[in-house]
Amino acid sequence: MEQKEIIAKSIDQICDMILACDQTGRIIYMNETAQKQLEYPVSDPSISIFDIFPGIFTEAKDLAETRQKTEVDRLPVDIYRYNRTCFPVWMRLLDTGNADYICIAHDRTKEIYLTRKVDQVGEEAKAAAKVKSEFVANITHELRTPVNGILGNIMSLREIEEDSKKLQIISLVERGCADMNAIINNILDFSKLEAGKFTLEQREFDFRSMMEYVKANHKNKIAEKGLQFSMSISPEIPEHIIGDELRIVQVLNNLLSNACKFTSVGRIAVEVVKTSQIHNRMELFFLVIDTGIGISKEDQDKLFQSFSQVDASISRRYGGTGLGLNICKQLVELMDGSIHVESTQGQGSMFSFQIWVETPQSELQTSRSLQDPTTKYVSSIHSLAEFTAENGMDHVRKYGTQENREELKRDLNKLILSVEMDNWVKAEEFAATVRELTMDAPQEVKSGVLRLKMAVQKQNYDTVNTYYQALKEILKN
Repeated sequence: MEQKEIIAKSIDQICDMILACDQTGRIIYMNETAQKQLEYPVSDPSISIFDIFPGIFTEAKDLAETRQKTEVDRLPVDIYRYNRTCFPVWMRLLDTGNADYICIAHDRTKEIYLTRKVDQVGEEAKAAAKVKSEFVANITHELRTPVNGILGNIMSLREIEEDSKKLQIISLVERGCADMNAIINNILDFSKLEAGKFTLEQREFDFRSMMEYVKANHKNKIAEKGLQFSMSISPEIPEHIIGDELRIVQVLNNLLSNACKFTSVGRIAVEVVKTSQIHNRMELFFLVIDTGIGISKEDQDKLFQSFSQVDASISRRYGGTGLGLNICKQLVELMDGSIHVESTQGQGSMFSFQIWVETPQSELQTSRSLQDPTTKYVSSIHSLAEFTAENGMDHVRKYGTQENREELKRDLNKLILSVEMDNWVKAEEFAATVRELTMDAPQEVKSGVLRLKMAVQKQNYDTVNTYYQALKEILKN
Protein backbone atom coordinates (compact mmCIF):
# COMPACT_ATOMS: atom_id res chain seq x y z
CA MET A 1 0.00 0.00 0.00
CA GLU A 2 1.40 3.39 -1.04
CA GLN A 3 1.99 6.20 1.45
CA LYS A 4 -0.86 8.34 0.00
CA GLU A 5 -3.31 5.46 0.36
CA ILE A 6 -2.22 4.91 3.98
CA ILE A 7 -2.76 8.61 4.77
CA ALA A 8 -6.16 8.66 3.00
CA LYS A 9 -7.25 5.52 4.87
CA SER A 10 -6.15 7.01 8.21
CA ILE A 11 -8.03 10.27 7.57
CA ASP A 12 -11.22 8.35 6.76
CA GLN A 13 -11.03 6.32 9.97
CA ILE A 14 -10.39 9.09 12.52
CA CYS A 15 -13.26 10.22 14.74
CA ASP A 16 -13.16 13.91 13.74
CA MET A 17 -14.98 15.24 10.69
CA ILE A 18 -12.60 16.55 8.02
CA LEU A 19 -13.84 18.63 5.09
CA ALA A 20 -12.01 20.51 2.37
CA CYS A 21 -13.37 23.45 0.38
CA ASP A 22 -12.06 25.80 -2.28
CA GLN A 23 -11.85 29.58 -1.89
CA THR A 24 -15.50 29.94 -3.05
CA GLY A 25 -16.69 27.66 -0.24
CA ARG A 26 -17.54 24.65 -2.47
CA ILE A 27 -16.93 21.33 -0.69
CA ILE A 28 -14.35 19.25 -2.55
CA TYR A 29 -13.74 16.51 0.03
CA MET A 30 -15.36 14.85 3.07
CA ASN A 31 -13.88 11.99 5.07
CA GLU A 32 -16.09 9.01 5.93
CA THR A 33 -16.83 10.32 9.44
CA ALA A 34 -18.19 13.58 8.01
CA GLN A 35 -20.25 11.72 5.40
CA LYS A 36 -21.88 9.50 8.06
CA GLN A 37 -22.57 12.26 10.58
CA LEU A 38 -23.76 14.94 8.16
CA GLU A 39 -25.48 12.72 5.54
CA TYR A 40 -24.80 15.10 2.63
CA PRO A 41 -24.81 13.46 -0.83
CA VAL A 42 -21.10 13.54 -1.67
CA SER A 43 -21.80 13.51 -5.41
CA ASP A 44 -23.74 16.80 -5.21
CA PRO A 45 -21.42 19.57 -6.54
CA SER A 46 -23.60 22.35 -5.06
CA ILE A 47 -22.74 21.57 -1.42
CA SER A 48 -20.84 24.42 0.20
CA ILE A 49 -19.29 25.27 3.55
CA PHE A 50 -22.05 27.90 3.88
CA ASP A 51 -24.70 25.10 4.08
CA ILE A 52 -22.75 23.23 6.75
CA PHE A 53 -21.85 26.26 8.92
CA PRO A 54 -24.61 28.86 8.15
CA GLY A 55 -24.03 30.63 11.46
CA ILE A 56 -20.33 31.27 10.70
CA PHE A 57 -19.94 31.55 6.94
CA THR A 58 -22.15 33.63 4.67
CA GLU A 59 -19.64 34.73 2.04
CA ALA A 60 -16.15 33.83 0.84
CA LYS A 61 -14.33 36.52 2.86
CA ASP A 62 -15.57 34.84 6.09
CA LEU A 63 -13.26 31.90 5.36
CA ALA A 64 -10.09 33.95 5.69
CA GLU A 65 -11.35 35.75 8.82
CA THR A 66 -12.30 32.47 10.52
CA ARG A 67 -8.96 30.89 9.62
CA GLN A 68 -7.19 33.75 11.42
CA LYS A 69 -9.38 33.25 14.51
CA THR A 70 -8.69 29.51 14.65
CA GLU A 71 -4.94 29.93 14.37
CA VAL A 72 -4.86 30.36 18.15
CA ASP A 73 -7.77 28.24 19.32
CA ARG A 74 -10.72 26.23 17.99
CA LEU A 75 -14.24 27.72 17.88
CA PRO A 76 -17.42 26.31 19.53
CA VAL A 77 -20.02 26.40 16.72
CA ASP A 78 -23.05 24.47 15.42
CA ILE A 79 -22.70 22.20 12.38
CA TYR A 80 -25.76 21.42 10.22
CA ARG A 81 -26.74 18.03 8.83
CA TYR A 82 -28.41 17.59 5.43
CA ASN A 83 -31.84 17.39 7.15
CA ARG A 84 -31.14 20.84 8.73
CA THR A 85 -30.85 19.62 12.31
CA CYS A 86 -27.67 20.66 14.02
CA PHE A 87 -25.28 19.68 16.80
CA PRO A 88 -22.36 21.44 18.55
CA VAL A 89 -18.73 20.96 17.48
CA TRP A 90 -15.27 22.37 18.03
CA MET A 91 -14.19 23.74 14.65
CA ARG A 92 -10.81 24.72 13.24
CA LEU A 93 -10.09 26.06 9.74
CA LEU A 94 -6.64 25.59 8.18
CA ASP A 95 -5.11 27.15 5.08
CA THR A 96 -3.56 24.56 2.70
CA GLY A 97 -1.39 27.22 1.01
CA ASN A 98 -2.98 26.76 -2.43
CA ALA A 99 -6.23 28.79 -1.95
CA ASP A 100 -8.08 25.79 -0.46
CA TYR A 101 -9.13 25.30 3.15
CA ILE A 102 -9.33 22.27 5.42
CA CYS A 103 -11.97 22.24 8.16
CA ILE A 104 -11.62 19.95 11.19
CA ALA A 105 -14.76 19.53 13.34
CA HIS A 106 -14.99 17.56 16.60
CA ASP A 107 -18.44 16.51 17.90
CA ARG A 108 -19.13 18.14 21.31
CA THR A 109 -22.48 16.40 21.98
CA LYS A 110 -21.12 13.83 24.43
CA GLU A 111 -18.91 16.43 26.10
CA ILE A 112 -21.84 18.81 26.64
CA TYR A 113 -24.03 15.96 27.86
CA LEU A 114 -21.44 14.86 30.43
CA THR A 115 -20.82 18.47 31.51
CA ARG A 116 -24.53 18.96 32.09
CA LYS A 117 -24.70 15.78 34.14
CA VAL A 118 -21.79 16.96 36.32
CA ASP A 119 -23.42 20.39 36.75
CA GLN A 120 -26.72 18.77 37.63
CA VAL A 121 -25.12 16.64 40.34
CA GLY A 122 -23.44 19.75 41.75
CA GLU A 123 -26.69 21.71 41.79
CA GLU A 124 -28.59 18.87 43.45
CA ALA A 125 -25.94 18.74 46.18
CA LYS A 126 -26.40 22.47 46.87
CA ALA A 127 -30.19 22.57 46.57
CA ALA A 128 -32.22 23.46 49.64
CA ALA A 129 -35.92 23.86 50.27
CA LYS A 130 -37.16 27.41 49.97
CA VAL A 131 -39.71 28.65 52.54
CA LYS A 132 -41.39 30.87 49.94
CA SER A 133 -41.94 27.97 47.54
CA GLU A 134 -43.30 25.72 50.28
CA PHE A 135 -45.74 28.47 51.29
CA VAL A 136 -46.95 28.82 47.67
CA ALA A 137 -47.34 25.04 47.42
CA ASN A 138 -49.54 24.99 50.54
CA ILE A 139 -51.66 27.91 49.30
CA THR A 140 -52.29 26.26 45.92
CA HIS A 141 -53.50 23.10 47.67
CA GLU A 142 -55.86 25.21 49.80
CA LEU A 143 -57.18 27.09 46.75
CA ARG A 144 -57.98 23.90 44.88
CA THR A 145 -60.63 22.85 47.41
CA PRO A 146 -63.03 25.83 47.01
CA VAL A 147 -62.50 25.97 43.22
CA ASN A 148 -63.41 22.30 42.87
CA GLY A 149 -66.39 22.89 45.20
CA ILE A 150 -67.69 25.66 42.91
CA LEU A 151 -67.10 23.47 39.85
CA GLY A 152 -68.99 20.53 41.39
CA ASN A 153 -72.02 22.68 42.23
CA ILE A 154 -72.03 24.31 38.79
CA MET A 155 -71.98 20.90 37.09
CA SER A 156 -74.94 19.81 39.23
CA LEU A 157 -76.77 23.02 38.30
CA ARG A 158 -76.21 22.37 34.59
CA GLU A 159 -78.14 19.09 34.85
CA ILE A 160 -81.32 20.80 36.08
CA GLU A 161 -81.14 24.15 34.27
CA GLU A 162 -82.92 24.57 30.90
CA ASP A 163 -82.78 28.30 30.25
CA SER A 164 -80.24 28.97 27.45
CA LYS A 165 -79.03 32.29 28.90
CA LYS A 166 -78.37 30.72 32.30
CA LEU A 167 -76.66 27.75 30.67
CA GLN A 168 -74.36 30.19 28.88
CA ILE A 169 -73.44 31.79 32.24
CA ILE A 170 -72.84 28.29 33.69
CA SER A 171 -70.47 27.55 30.80
CA LEU A 172 -68.54 30.73 31.54
CA VAL A 173 -68.22 29.78 35.23
CA GLU A 174 -67.04 26.28 34.25
CA ARG A 175 -64.47 27.81 31.93
CA GLY A 176 -63.33 30.13 34.71
CA CYS A 177 -62.92 27.20 37.12
CA ALA A 178 -60.94 25.26 34.53
CA ASP A 179 -58.69 28.28 33.96
CA MET A 180 -58.23 28.68 37.72
CA ASN A 181 -57.26 25.01 38.11
CA ALA A 182 -54.75 25.39 35.27
CA ILE A 183 -53.22 28.43 37.02
CA ILE A 184 -53.10 26.54 40.34
CA ASN A 185 -51.35 23.60 38.64
CA ASN A 186 -48.80 25.96 37.07
CA ILE A 187 -48.07 27.68 40.38
CA LEU A 188 -47.78 24.31 42.15
CA ASP A 189 -45.34 23.01 39.52
CA PHE A 190 -43.38 26.25 39.69
CA SER A 191 -43.09 26.12 43.48
CA LYS A 192 -41.90 22.50 43.36
CA LEU A 193 -39.30 23.35 40.76
CA GLU A 194 -38.10 26.36 42.76
CA ALA A 195 -37.86 24.28 45.93
CA GLY A 196 -35.92 21.54 44.16
CA LYS A 197 -38.61 19.00 45.09
CA PHE A 198 -39.62 18.18 41.52
CA THR A 199 -38.62 14.69 40.39
CA LEU A 200 -39.09 13.03 37.01
CA GLU A 201 -40.88 9.70 36.76
CA GLN A 202 -38.86 7.59 34.33
CA ARG A 203 -40.78 4.70 32.78
CA GLU A 204 -41.14 2.93 29.45
CA PHE A 205 -43.98 4.14 27.21
CA ASP A 206 -45.21 4.07 23.61
CA PHE A 207 -43.87 7.27 22.04
CA ARG A 208 -46.22 7.42 19.03
CA SER A 209 -49.29 6.74 21.20
CA MET A 210 -48.21 9.67 23.37
CA MET A 211 -47.92 11.93 20.31
CA GLU A 212 -51.36 10.80 19.06
CA TYR A 213 -52.77 11.69 22.49
CA VAL A 214 -51.23 15.17 22.23
CA LYS A 215 -52.63 15.57 18.71
CA ALA A 216 -56.12 14.49 19.79
CA ASN A 217 -56.06 17.02 22.65
CA HIS A 218 -55.54 19.96 20.30
CA LYS A 219 -56.81 19.12 16.82
CA ASN A 220 -60.47 20.04 17.49
CA LYS A 221 -59.69 23.42 19.03
CA ILE A 222 -57.22 24.20 16.24
CA ALA A 223 -59.77 23.14 13.60
CA GLU A 224 -62.45 25.33 15.24
CA LYS A 225 -60.25 28.35 14.55
CA GLY A 226 -59.99 27.33 10.90
CA LEU A 227 -56.28 26.47 11.16
CA GLN A 228 -54.43 23.60 9.50
CA PHE A 229 -52.64 21.15 11.81
CA SER A 230 -49.94 18.62 10.96
CA MET A 231 -47.66 16.32 12.95
CA SER A 232 -44.56 14.49 11.68
CA ILE A 233 -42.40 11.93 13.53
CA SER A 234 -39.08 10.63 12.23
CA PRO A 235 -39.10 6.86 11.58
CA GLU A 236 -35.70 6.68 13.35
CA ILE A 237 -37.43 7.14 16.73
CA PRO A 238 -38.19 3.72 18.27
CA GLU A 239 -41.72 2.71 19.24
CA HIS A 240 -40.91 2.67 22.96
CA ILE A 241 -38.67 4.98 24.97
CA ILE A 242 -37.95 5.52 28.66
CA GLY A 243 -38.68 8.98 30.09
CA ASP A 244 -41.27 11.07 31.91
CA GLU A 245 -44.23 10.83 29.53
CA LEU A 246 -46.43 13.17 31.61
CA ARG A 247 -43.87 16.01 31.57
CA ILE A 248 -43.10 15.67 27.85
CA VAL A 249 -46.85 15.92 27.21
CA GLN A 250 -47.03 18.94 29.54
CA VAL A 251 -44.37 20.81 27.55
CA LEU A 252 -45.98 19.96 24.20
CA ASN A 253 -49.45 20.88 25.48
CA ASN A 254 -48.19 24.26 26.66
CA LEU A 255 -46.44 25.05 23.37
CA LEU A 256 -49.42 23.90 21.29
CA SER A 257 -51.91 25.80 23.47
CA ASN A 258 -49.84 28.96 22.98
CA ALA A 259 -49.57 28.32 19.24
CA CYS A 260 -53.36 27.96 18.99
CA LYS A 261 -53.99 30.95 21.28
CA PHE A 262 -51.74 33.32 19.34
CA THR A 263 -52.54 32.10 15.80
CA SER A 264 -55.61 33.40 13.99
CA VAL A 265 -54.90 32.31 10.42
CA GLY A 266 -52.64 29.78 8.77
CA ARG A 267 -51.17 26.59 10.16
CA ILE A 268 -49.63 24.90 13.19
CA ALA A 269 -47.15 22.05 12.77
CA VAL A 270 -45.26 19.69 15.07
CA GLU A 271 -42.18 17.70 14.10
CA VAL A 272 -39.99 15.31 16.10
CA VAL A 273 -36.61 13.95 14.99
CA LYS A 274 -33.88 11.87 16.60
CA THR A 275 -30.63 13.86 16.58
CA SER A 276 -28.11 11.84 18.60
CA GLN A 277 -27.47 8.47 20.27
CA ILE A 278 -24.91 7.76 23.01
CA HIS A 279 -25.11 4.12 24.11
CA ASN A 280 -28.68 3.71 25.39
CA ARG A 281 -29.25 7.49 25.68
CA MET A 282 -31.04 9.24 22.82
CA GLU A 283 -31.60 12.94 22.06
CA LEU A 284 -35.00 13.92 20.64
CA PHE A 285 -35.53 17.28 18.91
CA PHE A 286 -39.08 18.76 18.92
CA LEU A 287 -40.38 21.63 16.77
CA VAL A 288 -43.68 23.47 17.30
CA ILE A 289 -44.20 26.10 14.60
CA ASP A 290 -47.09 28.46 13.88
CA THR A 291 -48.08 31.38 11.65
CA GLY A 292 -49.34 33.50 14.56
CA ILE A 293 -48.68 37.01 15.82
CA GLY A 294 -44.97 36.37 16.45
CA ILE A 295 -42.64 38.05 18.93
CA SER A 296 -40.20 40.90 18.38
CA LYS A 297 -36.47 40.20 18.84
CA GLU A 298 -36.19 42.47 21.88
CA ASP A 299 -39.09 40.72 23.66
CA GLN A 300 -37.97 37.12 23.09
CA ASP A 301 -35.70 37.11 26.16
CA LYS A 302 -38.73 37.72 28.41
CA LEU A 303 -40.53 34.57 27.29
CA PHE A 304 -38.91 32.09 29.66
CA GLN A 305 -38.85 34.33 32.75
CA SER A 306 -41.14 33.73 35.73
CA PHE A 307 -44.43 35.68 35.82
CA SER A 308 -43.49 37.47 32.59
CA GLN A 309 -45.48 38.21 29.43
CA VAL A 310 -44.25 40.15 26.41
CA ASP A 311 -46.50 43.08 27.41
CA ALA A 312 -49.62 43.78 29.46
CA SER A 313 -51.92 43.73 26.42
CA ILE A 314 -51.03 40.08 25.81
CA SER A 315 -52.23 39.17 29.31
CA ARG A 316 -55.43 41.22 28.93
CA ARG A 317 -56.38 39.72 25.57
CA TYR A 318 -55.16 36.14 25.90
CA GLY A 319 -54.91 35.56 29.65
CA GLY A 320 -52.27 33.55 31.49
CA THR A 321 -49.81 34.04 34.33
CA GLY A 322 -46.60 33.99 32.31
CA LEU A 323 -45.50 30.83 34.14
CA GLY A 324 -46.10 28.26 31.39
CA LEU A 325 -42.94 28.76 29.33
CA ASN A 326 -40.78 29.17 32.44
CA ILE A 327 -42.06 25.79 33.67
CA CYS A 328 -41.42 24.29 30.21
CA LYS A 329 -37.85 25.60 30.33
CA GLN A 330 -37.22 24.07 33.75
CA LEU A 331 -38.83 20.74 32.80
CA VAL A 332 -36.76 20.52 29.61
CA GLU A 333 -33.59 21.30 31.55
CA LEU A 334 -34.48 18.56 34.05
CA MET A 335 -34.51 16.22 31.03
CA ASP A 336 -30.94 17.37 30.18
CA GLY A 337 -32.10 19.58 27.30
CA SER A 338 -32.79 23.18 26.36
CA ILE A 339 -35.59 25.19 24.72
CA HIS A 340 -35.29 27.95 22.10
CA VAL A 341 -37.50 30.29 20.08
CA GLU A 342 -37.19 31.79 16.61
CA SER A 343 -39.85 34.36 15.82
CA THR A 344 -40.71 37.28 13.57
CA GLN A 345 -43.36 39.74 14.69
CA GLY A 346 -46.48 39.46 12.55
CA GLN A 347 -45.32 36.27 10.82
CA GLY A 348 -45.13 33.45 13.35
CA SER A 349 -42.98 31.58 15.85
CA MET A 350 -40.94 28.38 15.96
CA PHE A 351 -40.28 26.85 19.38
CA SER A 352 -37.76 24.02 19.53
CA PHE A 353 -36.54 21.91 22.42
CA GLN A 354 -34.38 18.84 22.78
CA ILE A 355 -34.42 16.29 25.60
CA TRP A 356 -32.51 13.14 26.46
CA VAL A 357 -34.40 9.87 26.96
CA GLU A 358 -33.36 6.23 27.22
CA THR A 359 -33.86 3.47 24.69
CA PRO A 360 -35.21 0.19 26.19
CA GLN A 361 -32.91 -2.80 25.74
CA SER A 362 -35.41 -4.50 23.41
CA GLU A 363 -35.52 -1.44 21.13
CA LEU A 364 -31.75 -0.90 21.35
CA GLN A 365 -31.10 -4.33 19.84
CA THR A 366 -33.35 -3.72 16.83
CA SER A 367 -33.10 0.02 16.20
CA ARG A 368 -30.85 1.46 13.53
CA SER A 369 -28.07 3.80 14.56
CA LEU A 370 -28.37 7.50 13.72
CA GLN A 371 -25.03 7.17 11.95
CA ASP A 372 -26.41 4.52 9.56
CA PRO A 373 -25.72 5.99 6.07
CA THR A 374 -28.92 4.35 4.70
CA THR A 375 -31.03 6.60 6.91
CA LYS A 376 -32.36 9.41 4.70
CA TYR A 377 -35.00 11.17 6.79
CA VAL A 378 -35.17 14.81 5.71
CA SER A 379 -36.95 17.36 7.88
CA SER A 380 -40.02 18.93 6.25
CA ILE A 381 -39.48 22.13 8.27
CA HIS A 382 -36.23 23.97 7.56
CA SER A 383 -36.88 27.43 8.95
CA LEU A 384 -39.63 29.76 10.12
CA ALA A 385 -39.21 31.92 7.01
CA GLU A 386 -39.69 28.94 4.67
CA PHE A 387 -42.67 27.71 6.71
CA THR A 388 -44.50 31.05 6.56
CA ALA A 389 -43.63 31.46 2.87
CA GLU A 390 -45.01 27.99 2.06
CA ASN A 391 -48.27 28.90 3.77
CA GLY A 392 -48.51 32.27 2.00
CA MET A 393 -48.86 34.22 5.24
CA ASP A 394 -47.43 37.45 3.78
CA HIS A 395 -50.22 37.48 1.20
CA VAL A 396 -52.91 36.48 3.72
CA ARG A 397 -52.06 39.33 6.10
CA LYS A 398 -51.66 41.97 3.39
CA TYR A 399 -55.04 43.63 3.01
CA GLY A 400 -56.53 43.56 -0.48
CA THR A 401 -54.75 40.47 -1.81
CA GLN A 402 -56.84 37.60 -3.10
CA GLU A 403 -55.67 35.40 -0.21
CA ASN A 404 -56.54 38.10 2.33
CA ARG A 405 -60.05 38.62 0.93
CA GLU A 406 -60.77 34.88 0.87
CA GLU A 407 -59.60 34.47 4.48
CA LEU A 408 -61.67 37.49 5.56
CA LYS A 409 -64.80 36.05 3.92
CA ARG A 410 -64.27 32.71 5.66
CA ASP A 411 -63.75 34.30 9.08
CA LEU A 412 -66.72 36.64 8.69
CA ASN A 413 -68.93 33.66 7.79
CA LYS A 414 -67.67 31.77 10.84
CA LEU A 415 -68.32 34.85 12.99
CA ILE A 416 -71.95 35.23 11.91
CA LEU A 417 -72.51 31.47 12.24
CA SER A 418 -71.19 31.60 15.83
CA VAL A 419 -73.54 34.54 16.55
CA GLU A 420 -76.52 32.64 15.13
CA MET A 421 -75.61 29.67 17.35
CA ASP A 422 -75.44 32.06 20.33
CA ASN A 423 -71.74 31.25 20.83
CA TRP A 424 -70.50 34.76 21.58
CA VAL A 425 -67.14 33.60 22.96
CA LYS A 426 -66.28 31.99 19.64
CA ALA A 427 -67.68 34.99 17.73
CA GLU A 428 -65.35 37.31 19.66
CA GLU A 429 -62.35 35.17 18.63
CA PHE A 430 -63.29 35.49 14.94
CA ALA A 431 -63.87 39.24 15.37
CA ALA A 432 -60.32 39.55 16.70
CA THR A 433 -59.05 37.57 13.67
CA VAL A 434 -60.93 39.84 11.25
CA ARG A 435 -59.38 42.87 12.95
CA GLU A 436 -55.90 41.35 12.60
CA LEU A 437 -56.48 40.75 8.87
CA THR A 438 -57.49 44.40 8.33
CA MET A 439 -54.64 46.10 10.23
CA ASP A 440 -53.42 47.88 7.07
CA ALA A 441 -56.87 48.39 5.49
CA PRO A 442 -58.37 51.82 4.69
CA GLN A 443 -59.75 53.71 7.69
CA GLU A 444 -63.41 53.09 6.78
CA VAL A 445 -62.80 49.33 6.79
CA LYS A 446 -60.90 49.42 10.09
CA SER A 447 -63.67 51.52 11.67
CA GLY A 448 -66.31 49.06 10.50
CA VAL A 449 -64.35 46.11 11.88
CA LEU A 450 -63.87 47.86 15.23
CA ARG A 451 -67.61 48.56 15.48
CA LEU A 452 -68.32 44.93 14.54
CA LYS A 453 -66.01 43.75 17.33
CA MET A 454 -67.68 46.08 19.87
CA ALA A 455 -71.13 44.83 18.81
CA VAL A 456 -69.98 41.22 19.34
CA GLN A 457 -68.68 42.11 22.81
CA LYS A 458 -72.08 43.66 23.64
CA GLN A 459 -73.84 40.59 22.15
CA ASN A 460 -76.00 42.82 19.93
CA TYR A 461 -77.17 40.57 17.10
CA ASP A 462 -78.79 43.27 14.92
CA THR A 463 -75.74 45.58 15.00
CA VAL A 464 -73.39 42.63 14.32
CA ASN A 465 -75.47 41.65 11.29
CA THR A 466 -75.49 45.25 9.98
CA TYR A 467 -71.70 45.57 10.04
CA TYR A 468 -71.29 42.00 8.76
CA GLN A 469 -73.36 42.81 5.67
CA ALA A 470 -71.49 46.11 5.14
CA LEU A 471 -68.09 44.39 5.28
CA LYS A 472 -69.23 41.68 2.87
CA GLU A 473 -70.22 44.38 0.37
CA ILE A 474 -66.81 46.04 0.70
CA LEU A 475 -65.07 42.72 0.04
CA LYS A 476 -67.04 42.22 -3.18
CA ASN A 477 -65.48 45.35 -4.71
